[in-house]
Order: sequence, then C-alpha cells, then structure tokens
Amino acid sequence: MILTVTPNPSLDRTYEVPSLERGAVLRAAADRVDPGGKGVNVSRAVAAAGRATTAVLPLGGASGALIAELLGRQGVDVTAVSIAGQTRSNITLVEPDGTLTKINAPGPELTAAESALLLDTVRTCANSPDWIAACGSLAPGLPDDWYAGLVTRGHEAGATVALDTSGPALLAALPARPDLVKPNAAELAGAVGRPLATLGDIAKAAEELRSLGAGAVLASLGPDGQLLACAEGIFHGTAPAAAVRSNVGAGDAALAGFLLAGRPGPEALAAALAYGAAAVQLPGSALPAPADLRPDAVHLTARPPLDLPLTEPAAP
Repeated sequence: MILTVTPNPSLDRTYEVPSLERGAVLRAAADRVDPGGKGVNVSRAVAAAGRATTAVLPLGGASGALIAELLGRQGVDVTAVSIAGQTRSNITLVEPDGTLTKINAPGPELTAAESALLLDTVRTCANSPDWIAACGSLAPGLPDDWYAGLVTRGHEAGATVALDTSGPALLAALPARPDLVKPNAAELAGAVGRPLATLGDIAKAAEELRSLGAGAVLASLGPDGQLLACAEGIFHGTAPAAAVRSNVGAGDAALAGFLLAGRPGPEALAAALAYGAAAVQLPGSALPAPADLRPDAVHLTARPPLDLPLTEPAAP
C-alpha cells in the first residue's frame, strides 16, 4: 500500500481554449474537473495501476467534499482531516500547442490544532505501507519544518518516505533523512543556490542533497528526461512523447511510477519515465493507467553525458 499526504490539496478545473487573449470572452473546447494536489495525483495513478492507496488530506467545504467523492470513484481510499477553511480551487487554461496558464489559489490556513491532527492521522494510518509520499506545498499556517516532523514519524512507523516539495520546506526536511526527494530542475537549483546548465550540474546538485540527508534524488528535467542519484550510482533516462497535451501532474505520475516499482534504482527510474511520458499525452490532470505506458520507449544509461546542456537551464 502507498500512503500519500497532501497538506494543501485542490479541486482542479481545466479548460482547453483555442487561444489565450487577455480581456476576451474565451469559449472552451473541453473542460474537466479533477481532484488535485501532488500527493492526490500520486494516489490516483497508484489506484489506476490496481494498487491499494490511501490519501490523507485536510478537507473543508463543498470543494473538499467533491474531492473526496471524486477520489472515491477512482478507487482511492480517503482519510480526511476536517478543517474549518474551504479547500482551494485551481484553474488551468490549455492552448492547442500545449501552453498552460495556471491560476493556483493559496489554500486555507490550517490552525495549530488542525496541523497536529494531520500529523497524528498520518501516524495512525501508517500501518506498514510500502511508501509514504509527502507531496506539494505546505498549507498556509504550517511551519517550514512540518515535513521534517512527518518524515520522522514515518520512519518511526517503519515506513519508507518520499518527499516532493521545494524551497525552505525541502531544505528543512533533509536532516530528517527522507528516503527519496523529487525536485524538478528549478527546485534543485533553488535548493543548492546556483544555476544549473548541464546534466553534470544536475548530478552534482543531486549528490549535494544526498550529502544533506536525502537517500536518493529523482530530478525531473522536462524535455531532458529524468536523473536519479542513489546508492547504486547516477542514472539518466529519457522517454519520448508523441504529443504533449498537458504536463499538469506529469511529475506526480512519474513519482507514482517510481514508487510502484519498489526500491530506488534504475528499474524505478524506468517506470518513472514511462509514467511521466504517458501523463503529458493526456488531457488536463488526467493520470495514466498501465495501458497508457510504453516501457519499450524508455532509454536508460548508467553513464550520463554530463556535459550535455539542458534544454531549459534552471536558475535558483
């Protein structure tokens, strides 16, 4: 079983528009509503693979109730922590060429009591899961070291913990020694405080996070694939996508694939690449099922070309 924790979930509304014109009335060609948030998306992908998953979420108001209902329909077991505030709603506008315009609400502020209850609920639910995946931005009101406390509680329960966050929350959690962290290139650059222009820069930065406490680092590099730094070494891989329809949730799908594969290593990286490539070809924040995957299209190497310039260099 994979347990996910999303301290700031959302209700995601996606509209496909012919073009984005400021001040105009836009008519959507298609629209959809999905439960959102990084950990929520991981649980959705895990459920689509037929594996058991529980999503621990602070939920409030009508949007929170709808998130729980939608996740239940998708086979995700929801453990809700009731909060006084209204769960946020986010909007994504998708143009035909794949360009995304996102409007993300800040989310409700959690009280100290709600924060403590959320951590206690994770501890209660952590009954020997294969992984605990703690994902996304911290809700307003949560301290930077909140994830560090969650990692510690997860380890005390005997769980392996993956962390997908950024900024001060990521840095504050590293001393608690999460078993896996999953930054993208920009988040990795922010963590080490310098620009990253080549694959070698990414590898060096990933090893720095490992020296600070991360057991393994899975770096998402957009069109340049993904890089894994772990105890077995440094691995890089790519997986082509026939057409990019939406990259919303692609990183979350990649993390789900990695966790489904089990132990961090090249096999898990291959699964992450297959899931990420499948996700970008789906609309909105739809998550791939096993039938959408093309594992034969994944290319892995244990000798990455470290001098390869990044297509999208990252700045802190």
